[in-house]
Amino acid sequence: MKHIFPTYAQYPMEIVSGHDWHLVDSDQKTYLDFTSGIGVCSFGYSNDWIEQSVLNQLGKIWHTSNLYPSQLQDDVAKQLCPEGMLAFFCNSGTEANEAAFKLARKATGKGHILAFNNGFHGRTYGSMSLTGNPDIQAGFQPLVPDVSFADYNDFKALDAITDDLAAVILEVIQGEGGVVSGDPKWLQAVDQRCHEKGVLLIIDEVQTGIGRTGMKFAYQNFDLEPDIITCAKALGNGLPIGAMLGKKALAAAFGPGAHGTTFGGNKIALSSAKAVLEQLTPEFLDQVQQKSKAVFDVIEKKIAPLSVVDGVSGMGLIIGIHLNPAIQVENVIAELQSQGLLTLSAKHNTLRLLPPLVMSKADLLAGIDKIYEVLAMVSSTVES
Repeated sequence: MKHIFPTYAQYPMEIVSGHDWHLVDSDQKTYLDFTSGIGVCSFGYSNDWIEQSVLNQLGKIWHTSNLYPSQLQDDVAKQLCPEGMLAFFCNSGTEANEAAFKLARKATGKGHILAFNNGFHGRTYGSMSLTGNPDIQAGFQPLVPDVSFADYNDFKALDAITDDLAAVILEVIQGEGGVVSGDPKWLQAVDQRCHEKGVLLIIDEVQTGIGRTGMKFAYQNFDLEPDIITCAKALGNGLPIGAMLGKKALAAAFGPGAHGTTFGGNKIALSSAKAVLEQLTPEFLDQVQQKSKAVFDVIEKKIAPLSVVDGVSGMGLIIGIHLNPAIQVENVIAELQSQGLLTLSAKHNTLRLLPPLVMSKADLLAGIDKIYEVLAMVSSTVES
């Protein structure tokens, strides 16, 4: 690439087309996709329902400003929001977290936010300031003030939740941070402490939401009651859209002029989101859970015992295979790419899997078998 900033260390292939849950590069090599565009294309690359919804909207109007009411926005918000919540539509997960940051401060009149080490909430200044990863923050100081960090899954963090906080923000599974799953008892204790102290609980569902864990939102697996939810990625299945959802009691803090967006709530992106949510039925989510069980059964039996694997984590179809220092995850990813399987990495030498939720059970298990073959080969090499 000669004309763009080198902000990504890119893999040596250009993806030019896709169908169902396969991708094709410019050399016409086909890959089984265990990435979903980093958790975005959960319904794959040739979903007729989404395509028709977008085409129908293209024939009407592409964009109007938010100065005019949009029934499509309201319809999608109704589909998306848990009972008693309202939506603010934007363009990405980082924008959703920026909106949540602003709303928390304005609604409470307090400035301090507690976030967690290893968390990831985005790369704009507000969301980056909430991100517990010094490598991402390096070189961009000074950051937004009055953000502190505690250790994830550490009950000592409860002492930091005091009534002078505006909010606590967390992911129930830290995706970029290495697919680190929240301890259910700890998550529930954080939830209870926030409500006791009058502190808003913000749950970042950008990577874990819209069915990824077999529930509409991942927090529903843990019986939590967030005040604000952020989501994006899979909501548009590839078209840029994000949303911040908040309890109706917070609406007075976000009246006219408090926040805004030019492209947020764009009708083309919303038409895709509408089709995504229409397909996110209880039956579909049950299928995700069944596929997940089959996948984790094989991973636990075949992959977890390998000498180069330190552990396995995740829920639904967000999966982390934690490799020990004997091998580097990027080398594993490169070998899998050569064999026609696309995967991802995350912090702490983690092989991260985010396959499309629509992928067949047979292809899911075929991909897991391929990962086993590569890791078994590496294990034998390391042991020898």
